[in-house]
Amino acid sequence: MNTQNQKTLRKQISPYEKSNTKASVWQLINTLVPLILLWFLAYKSLSISYALTLFVGIFAAGFLVRTFIIFHDCCHGSFFKNKRANQILGTITGIITLFPFSQWKHEHSVHHATSSNLDKRGVGDIWVLTVDEYIKAPTSTKIAYRLYRNPIVMFGFGPIYLFLIKNRFNRKGARRKERLNTYLINSSILLISVLLSWLIGWQAFLIVHGTILFISGAAGVWLFYVQHTFEDSYFEEDEHWEYVKAAVEGSSFYKLPKLLQWLTGNIGYHHVHHLSPRVPNYRLEEAHTNTLPLHNVPTISLLTSIQSIKYRLWDEEKKNFVTFKDVRKEQALKAKISISKIS
Repeated sequence: MNTQNQKTLRKQISPYEKSNTKASVWQLINTLVPLILLWFLAYKSLSISYALTLFVGIFAAGFLVRTFIIFHDCCHGSFFKNKRANQILGTITGIITLFPFSQWKHEHSVHHATSSNLDKRGVGDIWVLTVDEYIKAPTSTKIAYRLYRNPIVMFGFGPIYLFLIKNRFNRKGARRKERLNTYLINSSILLISVLLSWLIGWQAFLIVHGTILFISGAAGVWLFYVQHTFEDSYFEEDEHWEYVKAAVEGSSFYKLPKLLQWLTGNIGYHHVHHLSPRVPNYRLEEAHTNTLPLHNVPTISLLTSIQSIKYRLWDEEKKNFVTFKDVRKEQALKAKISISKIS
């Protein structure tokens, strides 16, 4: 894709960057109201059985993911036209989703500016090593990386660590305004947790909210993971890295069933989002549909996305993700060739 085509593509997306206050307010209503009702139903179902609580909790988790998408749009300043409105709603939804608004806004902006750039990894993204880096890494790093990329750790322990630990602390070098926002969100979370524990009992609160948080967290991490980890993704060194190519080739079009697409706030149209973060979530599908060049972007389905779990390392030579098994085979083959040459 040449420079002119990239400029043309970004120009085609620009008409969809304007938010609609009516649509934003309606999304806020059809997300938070069901979330509150389902949370209450999950609590009431405890008197019947935890199996029923879990069933209701799955649906509540879906609406919590949808709430996070609203938070996400507020971080980009795309949910409302007014900057102050985005900050206020972003902080409120940050309390609900346990994410620090100002801090995550900064880290996520860095993620967008450096996504798929091999020389600028480490902020707001998933840990990715190249094949060469992995081979040369010390044993301790290899073990840590294997643990990190293990599905049980990434989608099980990962969300718990993210919600309860990482999100509760300010990043190094954070400015005063950002630190204060984190303190405000942490204090609000603690106050609400204590209040709800007092009203319904701490055991019931932990069971209900813990279930919903865990399911939504696992789903959220999965969505973020699969949108950048697919076989023919895009990664380049800074010298050759291009923003538009990183957006349309390094971010997938995750084609989900309509209900899941709605619950996840159209985030499956991740290529459109990375091309222009100013497009509100409820206009992403429209932008994709009406922009013909985007119809040829990498597309994954719910079924094919499961394959992404096995991809662990980026092969700079082949320009695709590979498995640990692929690397072992490649290394064994090279060793075999070396021995035959010596012989």
